[in-house]
Amino acid sequence: MRFFGEARELLTAVGLPDGDSDAGLDESALRFPDGGRWRIEVPTVNCADAAEMLLIGAALRGVRIDRITETKGMCRHTDAEIRRYVALGRDHGVEILMSVGPRATTDISATARTPEGSRIGYRLRGGEKLVQAIADILRGIELGVRGLVVYDEGLLATLNALRRQGKLPAELHLKVSAHCGHGNPASVRLMEQHGANSINPVRDLTVPMLAGLRQAVTVPLDIHVDNPATSGNFIRTLDAPDFARVASPVYLKTGNSALPGHGVNPTPAQVEDMLDQIKIVAETMARHYPSAPQAAPAAAMAKVI
Repeated sequence: MRFFGEARELLTAVGLPDGDSDAGLDESALRFPDGGRWRIEVPTVNCADAAEMLLIGAALRGVRIDRITETKGMCRHTDAEIRRYVALGRDHGVEILMSVGPRATTDISATARTPEGSRIGYRLRGGEKLVQAIADILRGIELGVRGLVVYDEGLLATLNALRRQGKLPAELHLKVSAHCGHGNPASVRLMEQHGANSINPVRDLTVPMLAGLRQAVTVPLDIHVDNPATSGNFIRTLDAPDFARVASPVYLKTGNSALPGHGVNPTPAQVEDMLDQIKIVAETMARHYPSAPQAAPAAAMAKVI
């Protein structure tokens, strides 16, 4: 028996699932363009040295990284460092996503430093921070960046409008960060409607919850397989096959459980630990879901100007 029937009927009337899906029954019919269900994303790669070590190390281990995500913020990197990220993406055929720099946690916000600071997350405070965020993005685009991690819904909608007007590159990829805190079908649909090309839901959703999100959107979902201590310290490696089954197309986000937090530069030793975790996820997928091989890589989201 399922309770709250009237509420469920109202959700169905607006085209949303009537709750969380039964993970044993629901299998996503959506795929990446080549028919694959999953790719690998490595988050918190906050210096180009670490990115290069990861890409070389992955090749030596026989695994493929499809996307690298920098999370410290473009405004905290030199022009030369950003160009190096871009070149690595081009040379290795890997998507490089750079984060928009201004955010509440690096602003003067008192709220962001309180126990309830998660309510503001990384969002922008005030109109001038919105201006600065767009300036940060224009600089990144000038240096060749074509993929962004966005932490503010208003900024997302603004960038989408500018992209549609031809004032930003049509190929610019906009990824909604988990720090925005979205975790239900209505919220992720809103993000897709405002131009998100991929969506990172909150990190602690169950497999049935993720299946419900997939019913609401068509863009890829970026799902954390593991996390550092500052955002949960969980390792869900054995859930990864179900993530791909019920929520494809998905980017399996893995590796940063080797790190103490989200704003750090990985050390060489930590990069080795990240590579071990990536390899474990790839092996888990091959062993438990062999009928769903890793999807072909997307075209690199960066070009050298």
